[in-house]
Amino acid sequence: MRIVTLTTDFGIKDGNVGVMKGVIWGIAPQVHIADLSHVVAPQNIREAGFILVRSAPYFPPGTIHVVVVDPGVGTERRHLAARLGTQYFVGPDNGVITAFLEYAEERGWDIEMVHAHRREYWLHEVSHVFHGRDVFAPIAAHLANGVTLQSLGTPINDPVRLPLPRPQRTPHGWVGEVIQIDHFGNIATNIRRQDMSEPGRIQLRLRGVSIPGLMRTFGERPPGELIALYGSTGYLIVSEVNGNAAQRLQAEIGDQVEVWIESNPSS
Repeated sequence: MRIVTLTTDFGIKDGNVGVMKGVIWGIAPQVHIADLSHVVAPQNIREAGFILVRSAPYFPPGTIHVVVVDPGVGTERRHLAARLGTQYFVGPDNGVITAFLEYAEERGWDIEMVHAHRREYWLHEVSHVFHGRDVFAPIAAHLANGVTLQSLGTPINDPVRLPLPRPQRTPHGWVGEVIQIDHFGNIATNIRRQDMSEPGRIQLRLRGVSIPGLMRTFGERPPGELIALYGSTGYLIVSEVNGNAAQRLQAEIGDQVEVWIESNPSS
């Protein structure tokens, strides 16, 4: 069984996601298709990449991830197909793969990438504005049918990379930023569990509001209280228990987050 995942900023109103699925099944009817997200903020390449890197590692080897958040559709940007370890990626070469690529590089995975320019693996007629349907969906379907990565085009080693924000160490802790806001209004930062290895009580500050302590679960505090905790993928997040932290704080992607770490007193 071969799995193809889809991540787009298309929404679900206009039928675009369904058409991509129709193209895939027309070429590879045996494929199972999983939707990761179709409500990525319009043209938000970095958000799509974050969803990809937090989701792809949980799929079986050989899964093909199609990501179409493509503000440069119809321009000279390349069509990218890649193997990152045991996972495959198909989409525009616009930096959407950056976080997943770095994840693979950190783990020493084998990496292969091609500029997928061979038109025999696209639809016969190609629109200038819907490469998700006419280029990327058929490429994914042909991969699922056993076409090799190398058959799709020319090998490359210079994919576009986005400048991903990195948390910065300070004398008192860390300074990072908001990188995603989810459906529940939970606010994910780019500060990770491994960054906060030293012991001590923390205090987080976001949008002028201080949040003391670090919780393990949402249920440790009463409804309506703002808390800091690690999300399921290890990033430090801010939540409102049974509420919407992003709405309450009017938080936005890119907002600065400060963390103070108070060292445990010596015994």
